Amino acid sequence: MSNEGLYTSGSTAVTAKVDSIPLRDTDVTVPGQQSIGTLISNASEQVSTLVRGEIELAKAEVMGEVKKGAVGGGLFGVAGVIALYSSFFLFFAFAEMLASWMHRGWAFLIVFLIMIALAGLLALVGLKKVKKIKAPERTISSVNELKNLKPGDAQKNLTKNEAGLYTSR
Repeated sequence: MSNEGLYTSGSTAVTAKVDSIPLRDTDVTVPGQQSIGTLISNASEQVSTLVRGEIELAKAEVMGEVKKGAVGGGLFGVAGVIALYSSFFLFFAFAEMLASWMHRGWAFLIVFLIMIALAGLLALVGLKKVKKIKAPERTISSVNELKNLKPGDAQKNLTKNEAGLYTSR
């Protein structure tokens, strides 16, 4: 794979750089001369720098993998489209095979009817699967419970013996 681009020549390897990691030791003072506040501030700064560096490293690694996944997914998509269009030739060959036993027009009509029947069968199976889809009951009940969190409506949505978020019975 070529690395030749706007800012790179093809001969150099491209690697992710993280610029937020300090290249020098930030602790240049003599021990015992800093206050606790300064030490905590320095430690906080160093931890923050380390965390930012780790996040940048993770981003760089993940982006490379995402690109590989996107290319792989695109290739699977192209393969699927080619397979779909190639199926036409399978049905055409099947019709030509039938034409050796009967009139060519009848052979193609039979293949057409088989394809329509197969499409209808798959549509019915798909419709049956779609009708089995249920509403997300737990999510609906959770959203309905959120009505009790609105301060103005809390009393309206409670039953007589039920305690709300901001009320007690």
